[in-house]
Amino acid sequence: MNIKSAIKHAMIWRYKYISQKNFVLLLSIFVGLSTGIAALTLKNITYSIQLFLDKGIVFSENQLYFILPFIGLFLVYLLKKYVFKKAMTPSVPPFIKRAVPSLLYSLLRQKGLLSYKLIYHPIIMAPLTVGFGGSVGLLGPAITSGSAISSNLSRLMHIDKKTRTLLIACATAGAIASMFKSPIAAIVFAVEVFSLDLTFASLLPLLIASISSVLTSYFFLGDEVLFDFTVTDKFTIRDTAFYIILGLGTAIGSIYFTKIYFAVYAFFDRFKSKFTKLLVGGFAIGVMLYFIPPLYGEGLSFTRDLYDGNYLHALGSTFFDKYLDNIWVVIVLLIGFTIFKAIAMTTTFAAGGVGGVIVPTMVMGSALGNVVAKIINNIGFGHQVSESNFTLVGMAGLIAGVIHAPLTAIFLIAEITGGYVLFLPLMITVAISYMITKNYMEHTIYTRELAERGDLLTHDKDQNVLTSMDIDSVIEKNFIALRPDMSLGEMLHEGVAKSNRNMFPVINEDNNLVGIILLDDIRNIMFDQALYNTTSVETFMHLPPGYIDYKIDNMRMVMQKFQDTNAWNLPVIKDGKYYGFVSKSKLLTAYRTKLINITN
Repeated sequence: MNIKSAIKHAMIWRYKYISQKNFVLLLSIFVGLSTGIAALTLKNITYSIQLFLDKGIVFSENQLYFILPFIGLFLVYLLKKYVFKKAMTPSVPPFIKRAVPSLLYSLLRQKGLLSYKLIYHPIIMAPLTVGFGGSVGLLGPAITSGSAISSNLSRLMHIDKKTRTLLIACATAGAIASMFKSPIAAIVFAVEVFSLDLTFASLLPLLIASISSVLTSYFFLGDEVLFDFTVTDKFTIRDTAFYIILGLGTAIGSIYFTKIYFAVYAFFDRFKSKFTKLLVGGFAIGVMLYFIPPLYGEGLSFTRDLYDGNYLHALGSTFFDKYLDNIWVVIVLLIGFTIFKAIAMTTTFAAGGVGGVIVPTMVMGSALGNVVAKIINNIGFGHQVSESNFTLVGMAGLIAGVIHAPLTAIFLIAEITGGYVLFLPLMITVAISYMITKNYMEHTIYTRELAERGDLLTHDKDQNVLTSMDIDSVIEKNFIALRPDMSLGEMLHEGVAKSNRNMFPVINEDNNLVGIILLDDIRNIMFDQALYNTTSVETFMHLPPGYIDYKIDNMRMVMQKFQDTNAWNLPVIKDGKYYGFVSKSKLLTAYRTKLINITN
């Protein structure tokens, strides 16, 4: 019995004995386990590379570590060019540069179908990027790998798009749960980022996948976690004002992070050659590492040292070592790290590296929180705040501001600290950071490019329905076109007599739309034979109330044009040429059908 036959028999057995609900729950268990294994594999390969470079070659002792990111990026470049030539999903636009946006686009425009190659490509290329010192994280590649597992499993099991979306969200939750051992934050992240409706039908699979992934992590790693903090300093009410200040600081940091992200990408987009990007990016990262060693890699040890109060070890060996007894020099160096972490991260991406955004965001937030605490403690107010607590809360504030996921930020830090001692300061800082950044920037580094192109799903069902609709599905082309020089008689014989529509586009020899004619425009003279040869189409045609641009207008804009013009039919123009019509009746019918499919 071959594999296809076995799968067919298994599917028949499943339809007979396992309900759809229970089948999804079983799949969520498998997705959680497999995503957990993918995340663990990523971490272990990365740490093995780092251990080999640190112990085997001892770059850190001869001060040559700053050339390692270039080597890692070069290896990734070779793999992409000669080995993994078609790693991305089919037809993913070039404007999509990160893992999560590519998943969001795939769910909307490609029914969540991901290449099976994405299961193992990130597991190979991300460790080379991060292990050799690229200033990015591993969570994004883990999400990509787990999502590809879910997508291909769904395709194999002939699962519908809605369930496939849920399983990809389960993979995302599983990746976060495995990396941080934070199952609640993992579920919240999936709901916030993928705009899932929080119903029991979606919550239970997410919960099961998250638990399965965490158990996988515990089975292989025991109690070892990515971040492990024990809060010893409790929150006091007199610190409230300072956590508000921290919220303002992380909001500013989030805005800076986002602007730098797009500015660096815009700079690298000037270079057409990927190898040129590699050379420029590798050189830039090397220079930054030479002057700011903590930028090397993800930066987890940097955050741990800051939390423990060992800022000298966190900063490493710099040109300012003899001045580090001055706390203000330390503060300036930490500010410099905060500024350049975002630049180093985005440069790594733009140069061709593979990695994630969330961990670098957390590391940058920890530095920012520590800086705010040190300034408060040394500015002369006579008030002392907990630097370790501010280090943790700073991470949450930046996550909330950068990716607009406030609940994820709160629960993630609460879970990795093993309790809810900091819950109130987390809520204060996160709320302020999120409100300011959300008002200043409606979209994040995950969603801005998608939103600009009308390819973003949100928690607004009406908007989601319009976003997920395809304009091709509502364009009608069964209209008989007329020429402006046709006589009334020709129009009646060639157009009206052969058409079941009451509207006719008028196009010239270049297929440009020059006007339209409604049956009502000629109804009172269409039987006057004296006018058949003396009047032409040009006499009766008029301009339409509006136009739909095929390449520019999304479905929300199309709906708005119908509302503004009060028209029942609008012509579609593609590359300046007549392409067809969209009718309000067909548009509303398609809208109702899509709404039913999304709601059920």
